[in-house]
Amino acid sequence: MFLTRGTYKLYSLLQKGLSAITRKEKERETVVPIPMELRRIIISEVDDQQIIVLRETEGERSFPIVIGLFEASSIDRRVKGIPSPRPLTHDLITNIIELMGGELQDVMINELKDHTYYALLRIRHEGELLEVDCRPSDAIALAVTAKIPIYVNEDVLGEAIDE
Repeated sequence: MFLTRGTYKLYSLLQKGLSAITRKEKERETVVPIPMELRRIIISEVDDQQIIVLRETEGERSFPIVIGLFEASSIDRRVKGIPSPRPLTHDLITNIIELMGGELQDVMINELKDHTYYALLRIRHEGELLEVDCRPSDAIALAVTAKIPIYVNEDVLGEAIDE
């Protein structure tokens, strides 16, 4: 693979960043991942906040997440199969992960704190599982783009339903 000077610098920074955020699975507390599916996208032309609804793939529990218009539109385009003439941000991230030898394994919504959800991109790279902190909206957009599973931590699902 041919890398220009600027591309090599970016590649090096990304490599350092990914290795810095690597977490050893044995150090993490036990998490019960619940498989979820994107059930609904609500796009409002009047409001800045859009809503997506995730639902258990093998159950009845579901919960909404408020996201931005860009992410909602990106997810909606993917779900509807509307092609983009040029790669969008989520395509770019997926392509970078693949070009660097990684495989986007799944996404996990892993925390709910002060009414804000947190998520992880889980990337398999050279036999190691890398977890990258991200917004749930970006995680779900990437999951839809890469056609990978969406999981929610059981504790988060319980808290979300209680709210």
